[in-house]
Amino acid sequence: MENDYDDFAEAYAAENENSLINAYYTRPAILDLAGEVTGRRILDAGCGAGPLFEALRERGAVMTGFDASAKMLELARKRLGDDADLQVADIGAPLPYPDSAFDDVIAALVLHYLEDWAAPLAEIRRVLKPGGRLIIAVNHPLLFKLVHPGSDYFKTAKWSDENTFNGQQALLTYWHRPLHAMTDAFTAAGFRTAIISEPPPAPGAHERFPEELAGKTAFLSFLFFVLGAV
Repeated sequence: MENDYDDFAEAYAAENENSLINAYYTRPAILDLAGEVTGRRILDAGCGAGPLFEALRERGAVMTGFDASAKMLELARKRLGDDADLQVADIGAPLPYPDSAFDDVIAALVLHYLEDWAAPLAEIRRVLKPGGRLIIAVNHPLLFKLVHPGSDYFKTAKWSDENTFNGQQALLTYWHRPLHAMTDAFTAAGFRTAIISEPPPAPGAHERFPEELAGKTAFLSFLFFVLGAV
């Protein structure tokens, strides 16, 4: 099975607890884009081991989360407590939530695993209140071109990359799509693009990762969106 996080859940969670890409880039960027969340009902779609769920809950959000990996949810429950609103669900299938249930949905590093965005985005739009927000982080579309220089940027294409998480090897498979295909999919699903962000790493990153960030003010890794449900 492609991208079966059950196989490397513990290694992935351990690696990303303090990693540059997750702890000093993705999570801080999502939190900055979310802003003031006190009292807002937020769905963490693909919540993994729960670090973003935890951070948003600490800021006053009323959190719900799901993930396709049962092992990831085991780790999330250890982190968040047995009373955390978590369940196994697949973002590519109908979601187990009523219409207009949430003020915000966070989909951090999830959609780039999917060839088809139409059904997942339609379901997210369904569970969002009108005027709600979808906050997304996905592979930057230029990343595929950097890894595969001879590829066609304008074609939707499947590709894989070998990763090491806390010493464990894992092959992850992604779907590249150009920027216009992303924004077209958002519009077709009933969203208005409010923000497209290519953020710098969080404060403290240069001191903690001096070699990786030497001479850099920012780097290409993920692209962030804030979308409004219209």
